[in-house]
Amino acid sequence: MQQLLQFLIDFVLHADRHLDVLVADLGPWLYVLMFLIVFCETGLVATPFLPGDSLLFALGMFAGRGTLDLLVLAVSLCIAAVLGDTANYWLGVWLGPRIFRGENVRFLSRRHLDHTHEFYERYGGKTIILARFVPIVRTFAPFVAGMGRMTYRRFMAYNVGGGLAWVLLFLTGGFCLGNAPLVKQYFTLFMMGIVFVSVLPGLFEFLRERRRLRARSKVVV
Repeated sequence: MQQLLQFLIDFVLHADRHLDVLVADLGPWLYVLMFLIVFCETGLVATPFLPGDSLLFALGMFAGRGTLDLLVLAVSLCIAAVLGDTANYWLGVWLGPRIFRGENVRFLSRRHLDHTHEFYERYGGKTIILARFVPIVRTFAPFVAGMGRMTYRRFMAYNVGGGLAWVLLFLTGGFCLGNAPLVKQYFTLFMMGIVFVSVLPGLFEFLRERRRLRARSKVVV
């Protein structure tokens, strides 16, 4: 598990090098692999650790070089993002009753689930869109929507809108900015910046919740 984590971190920070190798080795099959990664990152609650934002940006950068086809990436990855959330929603519908009864589900992180539920309570249905831009919460939000029996029609409206916005924003960002000399020179730092900005909402929420708990404990004392 530790080796997998190290590889994923290295992949995120040096996605340009890894994608160079994958493009050469896989050819058109790379599109299939990217489809599966995006689908699993959004559709399986057991894989929130897979790269998302940084991977989309790097793919857009390669499309800007002409190595990959931007249209094929946009269409396939938008479909993967929407299908992933849809699968996750129905997984929540299926497992929801077990969780409400207090049963343990092996591959679920209760802490991540509770955090996403709080996020959902605060922002309602818009969570499906907003969570696309928050790692980990992105993976658990559709599951919580299914668990809470959000109507499928309403969920799909948010799902499609959020999926398109997330994929297209990072793909076009990489396409337009990824090959700028400054970005190419400091690619690793730029990837770290994307990861940092992505986790800022979660960090802000954690600090706000911690401050709230401290205030409550002082009142109790």
